[in-house]
Amino acid sequence: MASAYFSDLLASIADRGRTLLGLAEAEQDPARRAATLVDLCEQLLSGRGEASGAALAREVLERYATLNEGARQQFFMALARQFGPDNAKLAASVAAYVKDGSEARAADLHFDAEARRQELFRRLNRAPGGTAALVKLREDILAAATGQPALKAVDRDFSHLLSSWFNRGFLVLRRIDWSSPAIVLEKIIRYEAVHEIHDWDDLRRRIDPVDRRCYAFFHPALTDEPLIFVEVALTEEIPAAVQPLLAPERKPVRLMDARTAVFYSISNCQQGLAGVSFGNFLIKQVVEELRRELPRLETFVTLSPVPGFLRWVESEGKKLLSPEDQAQLGFLADDNWVKDEPARAALRPVIESLAAYYLLEARSSNGRARDPVARFHLGNGARLERINWLGDFSRKGLKESAGIMVNYLYDLGDIEKNHEAYANQAILATSSVVRRMLRSSNRIRPPVSNGAAPAEKSTLANP
Repeated sequence: MASAYFSDLLASIADRGRTLLGLAEAEQDPARRAATLVDLCEQLLSGRGEASGAALAREVLERYATLNEGARQQFFMALARQFGPDNAKLAASVAAYVKDGSEARAADLHFDAEARRQELFRRLNRAPGGTAALVKLREDILAAATGQPALKAVDRDFSHLLSSWFNRGFLVLRRIDWSSPAIVLEKIIRYEAVHEIHDWDDLRRRIDPVDRRCYAFFHPALTDEPLIFVEVALTEEIPAAVQPLLAPERKPVRLMDARTAVFYSISNCQQGLAGVSFGNFLIKQVVEELRRELPRLETFVTLSPVPGFLRWVESEGKKLLSPEDQAQLGFLADDNWVKDEPARAALRPVIESLAAYYLLEARSSNGRARDPVARFHLGNGARLERINWLGDFSRKGLKESAGIMVNYLYDLGDIEKNHEAYANQAILATSSVVRRMLRSSNRIRPPVSNGAAPAEKSTLANP
């Protein structure tokens, strides 16, 4: 109610401000709209009044929403070229700081080095619905930034501000159940990014039974708009496949028998908040919620996809195989290979060996895990616990990872140690089961350096 009252108050101030400003109607010529919008942004930065500022901010955001793709590109480039730091003031501040090096001069230098567009975004955020509009605007910038290096600076400024505005201290954790508002439930269906929710009945099976939970983070400025959510299954043991968890005919687990909490789907909802990290806080807070509600729970684990696996196999992984094993990968070309027993038998040792290598040895340029889901969980302090053959035999699961799924274990006593080892030394916390899967395989031919010496072995943490 307080949030709604504040929004209404902002809207009222903006309406009065628009009357005071006597703003002209928007340009009808698409070619002129971006230029006019830039002029309004300059007015917004030069103004001081609260009412006129709110009105201008709303006008900018409303007119931006009418731009076509070409005009948006023009506007983004104007943000990059015309709304950077004031170079004259920055040069003067640098000279002043070099002269005396005082804290006051350092503060001036910091202030003058800031791009003008950061203050522009702050003022736009004062408009009614400004936060949601800016998240959408940043989504558009991300889409337009490909092949446009000039927009990277604009996105850095945006990311910096959004990281502050969506600081963990502002987020609210809410449990989603069948009594939640319909608008929220509809968005859970729409935003599910891991295992598609087919209809309302499917949603109800995921959030209503006694052994199911769903939690989401919300921000006060985005009413009924989830930022990220996690779906949880309460089970007796660590599961190896997702289909039994989602089966319509499954029998719910009694709470008194549940010993394991399984995070089987985590979905980010706002593309405009890409790079703003709150998934790690979500998992850790949900663990605390579940421990308070169900003290008998002993194990907290994920059942996670491996979305980049087959792309890596095609581009790099198959080169690690013998010609005979490379030939076995041909079975993957037939979408029905999973129903063919000889094909499954031939593929399993090859795919499992490649999956173990991909998850333990394939690294990005900064030495971190190549797989994005692995990076997320290992960076949070989880342990790579188990690789599951045919853990997801949906069309999507087979296409992305040949059905492979992974359990990452959140051992509460080791989370901080694992996080520090990964963050500081890129050491992957890994179970002995997974390490043996790789080391006992005779199918992987390690890459060689200079055509002779074996490549360096990675350092793996003890279980």
